[in-house]
Amino acid sequence: MPEVLWRFPEQGDLCSLSTTGGRTTNWCGIGWTGQPAVWELENETWLAIGAYDRGIHVLNASTGTPILEPFVTGDIVKGSLTVDPDGFPLIYSGSRDGQLRILAFDRPDRLVELWSMAGDEVNPMMWNDDWDGAPLILKDYLITGGENSWFHIVRLNRSLEPSGRVAVDPEIVFQAPGWDRELLAALGDNNVSIENSLAISGDTVWFANSGGLVQGWDLSPLQTGDDPVRNFRWWMGDDVDATIVIDDEGFLYVAAEYERATTRSQEVGQLVKLDPSKPETPVVWSVHEDRTLPGGFWSTPALHGDVLFVATNSGKLMSLDRYSGKVLWSISLEGPLWGSPVVVEDILLIGDCGGHLRAYGVEQPDVEPIEIWRVEIGGCLEATPTVWEGRIYIGSREGGLFALGER
Repeated sequence: MPEVLWRFPEQGDLCSLSTTGGRTTNWCGIGWTGQPAVWELENETWLAIGAYDRGIHVLNASTGTPILEPFVTGDIVKGSLTVDPDGFPLIYSGSRDGQLRILAFDRPDRLVELWSMAGDEVNPMMWNDDWDGAPLILKDYLITGGENSWFHIVRLNRSLEPSGRVAVDPEIVFQAPGWDRELLAALGDNNVSIENSLAISGDTVWFANSGGLVQGWDLSPLQTGDDPVRNFRWWMGDDVDATIVIDDEGFLYVAAEYERATTRSQEVGQLVKLDPSKPETPVVWSVHEDRTLPGGFWSTPALHGDVLFVATNSGKLMSLDRYSGKVLWSISLEGPLWGSPVVVEDILLIGDCGGHLRAYGVEQPDVEPIEIWRVEIGGCLEATPTVWEGRIYIGSREGGLFALGER
């Protein structure tokens, strides 16, 4: 039975004002997608999170105390950030202030901005200049999509200076629209932002946009100085915010919202399994979710063995057979469920909008699971939890970030 070990901040809330759609409101805590990044550094466990107080915070994961002064952006941070996977002391994060930043954490006492890219520096910018997706770092390239509706690849040119400090010399090597004329004609609007984080399998990077366009881009030409090539295009029909999930056989699982109620989305459904080797007829199976508006899926499915666990905007947690798409069971929680299910050693974790983090035993994924425990945190748990060495880290719209574990 885990319990709350610490809350950050100890007193007060992570809040600030933010304007969207012409309306200014007070945003508090950590929301969608808001998954903490956790890593080991010099025998300590560090944690980094972007929050609705506009700050990017670096904490001691054992105690919840700040290691560095927060880096304050010009607006809320609602996407998940990325810590460099190759050992460079770098954090990559976007913000609603329109900037995608590279921050160094090897300077004394504070995060230092080494570089930034503005979301409005493309033409045309189809939606807005926010950055939601967690950047993908691969072989010295930063690969990401923006709410400006463009696909971006940046050569980082990372290095260590003679002083030992990290340096970058970024160069934008490729940018392409994440839409095409056919998509705009089908939609009748320009909401084609890229809000999901990219996924990669082999040499192909996969993403989708708010217009429902699922794409695969071959990155191998980068090795010879040529541009990536789009080698897969398929239309889902509605907004895809969830990251595309790729299994060990190369099949794709795509989860979409149900907002536009287009003829295409009614035909295709809100959850599909695709076979990229058959680009003309890729659908292996599809599932239609609740037709109420808004419906469908905001969170990324969890692939675990032979099943797919999915959470819906209407509050359902479901298990599906990955081969047939058959719904094995469905239970109702306090929705909406925007945080992605996380499965560790046959334990499924999911936060709900009643403020509960719940754990289910899924050793038999075809049998409706028993709730092992729940912890009341408060607020709506929109964010996805991170599990690291027996601890769970999760943010809440209650106003803070929480660590759970056994004392």
